[in-house]
Amino acid sequence: MANDTEILHYLWNGKLPVCFQLDEQEIHGIQNPEPFYLMVPRMSYFPLVCDKVKKHFVKHVDPEKQEMEMWLEFKNIPLKWNNPIGVLYDLFTIDDKQADLPWQITVHFDNFPEDQILRCSCRESVESNFMSAMKEADMLKHRSQVFSTMQRHQHNQLWTGLLNDKFDQFWSENKKLMEPSDGSYFKHIPVHFYRSGSSVMTQTLVKPVSEDGNHMTLGELIKLNYPSVDNPKIFTHGICIPHETPIQWMSEHMSYLDNFLHLIVI
Repeated sequence: MANDTEILHYLWNGKLPVCFQLDEQEIHGIQNPEPFYLMVPRMSYFPLVCDKVKKHFVKHVDPEKQEMEMWLEFKNIPLKWNNPIGVLYDLFTIDDKQADLPWQITVHFDNFPEDQILRCSCRESVESNFMSAMKEADMLKHRSQVFSTMQRHQHNQLWTGLLNDKFDQFWSENKKLMEPSDGSYFKHIPVHFYRSGSSVMTQTLVKPVSEDGNHMTLGELIKLNYPSVDNPKIFTHGICIPHETPIQWMSEHMSYLDNFLHLIVI
């Protein structure tokens, strides 16, 4: 059985092959651009890995639209950049028996869907969103007693570790956020819930201990939140998680880098 560090490394090293293609309606000129292939980290965010994608396609769109914000779409669904890449992939493919790799994503420069996704003008927007999520997670786990006491250089370690795909740099600080400050449990477990095929996220206050004083299992948690779903399957990181798994353990070992568990229910 893998030890804890091996699990963290395994999830960190998760990658997805992606085929980016410019929307046919936005091609300017007679030459069709070649698809652009990229291996992307499941833990990262699209705006952090798409500089080369934009550079490849921007010269093939109308010059008047080249300064417009690039956005991505899968099967007519705009992809929310503020969700981790792995979460987006699992949401729209985990229950699709026709899904193949590489992941086929359409690139757009025009008709930004303002009513469906947020704009992301720069990497600072991603950093702000990421740090806000970590702060919220720490509020749930430790009543904000860890993240708020960190120095600026420690926050920078977390951000640059994500940005540069450096496991040791990130986890040298993140381990402090993964240590229960009160006995063996966090105060609450940071969780985002999704239903397969929809990017709508729901969130409830989740305790790591059940009414009888035992650790809360994933199956118990899902039964509380989705009582009408028969025989649900729960995925995160592309893995179907056994129902008997304690959610405290999952929070410490299977959270995304924002310190939230992202659970997809089928």
